[in-house]
Amino acid sequence: MTRGVLIAAELGVPLAVLTAIAILVAINFAAPAPPPGTILRIDLPASTGEIGLPRIDGPADASRPLVVIDAGHGGHDPGASGQRGEQEKRITLALALALRDALLEGGRVRVALTRDGDRFLALEERSGIARRLKADLFVSVHADAAESPDATGATVYTLSDRGSDALADAVATRENRADRVNGVALGGKSDTVTAILVNLSQREMRERSRRFAELVLREGQGALRFHKDPEREAAFVVLKSLDLPSALIEAGYISSPEDARALGDPAWRKGFAGAVAAAMEIYLARTTVVPGG
Repeated sequence: MTRGVLIAAELGVPLAVLTAIAILVAINFAAPAPPPGTILRIDLPASTGEIGLPRIDGPADASRPLVVIDAGHGGHDPGASGQRGEQEKRITLALALALRDALLEGGRVRVALTRDGDRFLALEERSGIARRLKADLFVSVHADAAESPDATGATVYTLSDRGSDALADAVATRENRADRVNGVALGGKSDTVTAILVNLSQREMRERSRRFAELVLREGQGALRFHKDPEREAAFVVLKSLDLPSALIEAGYISSPEDARALGDPAWRKGFAGAVAAAMEIYLARTTVVPGG
């Protein structure tokens, strides 16, 4: 694959477009240049539609609340990198699996993962899985990087039109760049009533999401080390849902040697999972009514 095609893949260009680029490159190098004005027509593969839904683990009772856990990045998108070659996509998957196991051990909620292996998902597919499954809570797990190795600790993000500070805006911009073409566009149509309903729904979901974020901070005390400013707002694409409480947890800074060691430690990940799972269960117990429960 040529360097140009590799760059396009890293930017999240759809497979069909990559295929077309590869064909054009092959034509360019394997055949004489066509006469000026020649139009090349290439049939692109048909769209496969929505991706398949993951399995749901946990109690067979469908009335039990459902949590969807999203391991950030994956596939050709490795995410941030640590000083010793650590890859964010591998760390987030390990954290998501630990969190799933902690929830299943509790036996009170159902759990689904957006990915349980090393595969790429578009940003809208991640939150879209949660919406299609009618989840009660969506949590995306990441491990950020910063220019300064002194940046450490976990941060919990919820949705805002603008970040709570310049750093929050920068993090959101970096994460959203992974899938700029397929990002979720909020706002509804031009109809005034629709716009009002959308606004009200966003406000309600933001408030629910903030309540969950507060629980993560509370339950994580003593088990996790948080950033000095641990609760923030940013315009992450994966959090832009009108009907689903959502949060993005930066478990630590992969760029920090100390955080990177912790993120790679199974015992630390178990502690992280236990604290976040406790916050999830408390949140769901407060907000979800289980028939006959």
